[in-house]
Amino acid sequence: MMVNGKNCGCHGGIRRRVVFFIIGFLMVAGPTAGLAGEKQQGNIVYFSAITLYHPIVMYQKYQPLMAYLSENTSFRFELKLSQDYRDIIRFLKNDQVQLALLGGVTYLAAKEQFNVVPVLKPLGQDGRPYYRSVFITRADNDKINRIADLRGKSVAFASRMSTSGYIAPLYELYTKGGLTLAALGKHINLKYHDAVAREVLRGNFEAGAVIDSVASRFRDKGLKVIHVSDPIPGLPIVAQANASPAMIAAVKQALLVLDYQNPEHRRIMDQWDEEFKYGFAEASVSDYEVIGRMIRHLVRLGVCIP
Repeated sequence: MMVNGKNCGCHGGIRRRVVFFIIGFLMVAGPTAGLAGEKQQGNIVYFSAITLYHPIVMYQKYQPLMAYLSENTSFRFELKLSQDYRDIIRFLKNDQVQLALLGGVTYLAAKEQFNVVPVLKPLGQDGRPYYRSVFITRADNDKINRIADLRGKSVAFASRMSTSGYIAPLYELYTKGGLTLAALGKHINLKYHDAVAREVLRGNFEAGAVIDSVASRFRDKGLKVIHVSDPIPGLPIVAQANASPAMIAAVKQALLVLDYQNPEHRRIMDQWDEEFKYGFAEASVSDYEVIGRMIRHLVRLGVCIP
């Protein structure tokens, strides 16, 4: 990532590969496959998303949203998923996808390369357009109860491009925990947030950092939360600046009309991923300036940002 015009020389170490066979097979079999004859070829919109979970889980959680958008607009929406945050930036840049759900860091990285704009941001369960980064450990670990207790401990993070799984946790470590990466016993970056939770549950790492929805999903499986970050602006759905205005307007109209408090809407939205099932608000560039400030602060402290 370029920060203040400087290219950080760290290697992300992230392998790039797209799960063509699995996703292709599922998409052919999925609910929108029957729409192929109903929508014109030019009206297909490809949608991608940052890899919070394994691709099969991603499909299960995102395909119902694609079906809803296909049924409630004049466009047909199809998923194009990868296992790499950087692939999604390339997809957008090359117009292989027209819409994508990004993290704040991924959005800023894309914005450095081409003109991409935030369109919508999800609401949280409280109706506010924020989420949080959470540090977790096993519920039976009585030696780790606060972020400062991570000194000398093994910690698993999500992708180095993840806002809630890496950048925000680093910010919390350095500014609130009084720790650095070097102060940890060891650390690792895994591809998915749910992989982090599972590694902590298995005892392979003493703690981990994940998005709050994943922490909530795994809490009754034996995890506890030891630290919660300040609110982070909701994951932006973005498009290239030259994307079809009609498509963007249709997506906004279909999603902004939904109200989770409406029982009929809730039946639809409860099929969607926890990250966006509570509804949406319009997003703006200024929403994500706080993440830029977070990154710049870490760079001033000597942290290498991918």
